[in-house]
Amino acid sequence: MKREEAERRGRRGEMLAAWYLRLKGWRILAQRVKTPRGEIDLIARRGKVVAFVEVKWRKNEAELGLAIDSYRLRRVTAAAEAVAHRWQREGDDLTIDVLLLAPGRWPRHITNAGMN
Repeated sequence: MKREEAERRGRRGEMLAAWYLRLKGWRILAQRVKTPRGEIDLIARRGKVVAFVEVKWRKNEAELGLAIDSYRLRRVTAAAEAVAHRWQREGDDLTIDVLLLAPGRWPRHITNAGMN
């Protein structure tokens, strides 16, 4: 039951993150993209920037500081490298972004959090 609840919260966080990005002018290209190297929560485009977005939902703001680390960023970067060719066009910039969410708080969007 605990895993199911975490999955439900994660999906809700990804949905909220997608809406937040849309309100900021991003177009959502894909959600929950699975690769042999890991999963990408959201892929979004704004102009010539394609962002591979890791979404982290925590039950309070205090836990957000521990939500992302170098291991998770490397995993998302590896997954993005495996599928970037599907969405990248000539002249595009690729970024690995993180969206941190907690109830009652504005989303925190960390742009270009990690890309080799």
